[in-house]
Amino acid sequence: MSKITVAALYRFASFSDPESLRQPLADLCLVNAIKGTILLASEGVNGTIAGTAAGIEPVIAHIRALPGCSELDVKYSHADAMPFYRMKVRIKKEIVTLGVAGVDPARQAGTYVTPEDWNALIADPDTILIDTRNDYEVAIGSFKGAINPATTSFSDFPTWFRANRDALTAKPKIAMFCTGGIRCEKSTAFLKSEGIEEVYHLQGGILRYLEQVPAEQSQWEGECFVFDQRVSVGQGLALGSHILCHGCRKPLSAEDRGLPAYVEGVCCATCHAARDDKQRERYAERHRQVKLAEARGLDHIGTDPRTAALLDTGSEGQ
Repeated sequence: MSKITVAALYRFASFSDPESLRQPLADLCLVNAIKGTILLASEGVNGTIAGTAAGIEPVIAHIRALPGCSELDVKYSHADAMPFYRMKVRIKKEIVTLGVAGVDPARQAGTYVTPEDWNALIADPDTILIDTRNDYEVAIGSFKGAINPATTSFSDFPTWFRANRDALTAKPKIAMFCTGGIRCEKSTAFLKSEGIEEVYHLQGGILRYLEQVPAEQSQWEGECFVFDQRVSVGQGLALGSHILCHGCRKPLSAEDRGLPAYVEGVCCATCHAARDDKQRERYAERHRQVKLAEARGLDHIGTDPRTAALLDTGSEGQ
């Protein structure tokens, strides 16, 4: 049994003073040796944290006691090693950045669809299925027949939808999904603010679907990118096969790692030509230090900031 519990959580709620919530939450995480990132904003809370099961429990209880958070959405998984390097509790304008004023998921979100009912909805010929995640996430796995907006950031989604509105509303139902539920919940609220009424989203996101739906019934293809050191997970939330390129942060499959341009800890086919010799030398030395630390059974705290930034929950961790 893995000793590290990973909890991905979010709740859209109305916080009148999110700053006042920050320090008590940060202190509680410190006392319980919890690491990860939690975002607080006037619209709610979002984060991914990791630690022992006994350490996670009081943190989740504390968040559930915050105004409007009694029904906090939490998805648990496990890891063999701590997937984060530090603990951060941050104040943001939005807990997931869409950049459209007036969108309120707490009051205006679409209809939840449970994982057990999801297959029937997306098989309905009257449904258009949209993956609300970023292009590099979609590249390693998605639901059969889902539309890829090919965005690089969630804040690109409104522009993409408005540019393609006629095609995307050609059928009466729109169903959307994301990693853990937060982005598709907010995107359904955005669509409703745009006058689209019949909008649905996958409750608990891909992670809950992979956890609850048997492999023989699953409509998921590939793996699901996650914003921590595991990089990707598969059916049943089993550890996936992808790793991150330390040069460009792209998730790499076994096939990607077999290409001549791939150098472990340095670069891949996507970024090889964009890196000069000094950069490659610097990445190679950092990788050497990481491997030395691992051999000694130590954490390498000086994590490459490019990799740490991607593995930080940030505004798109779910």
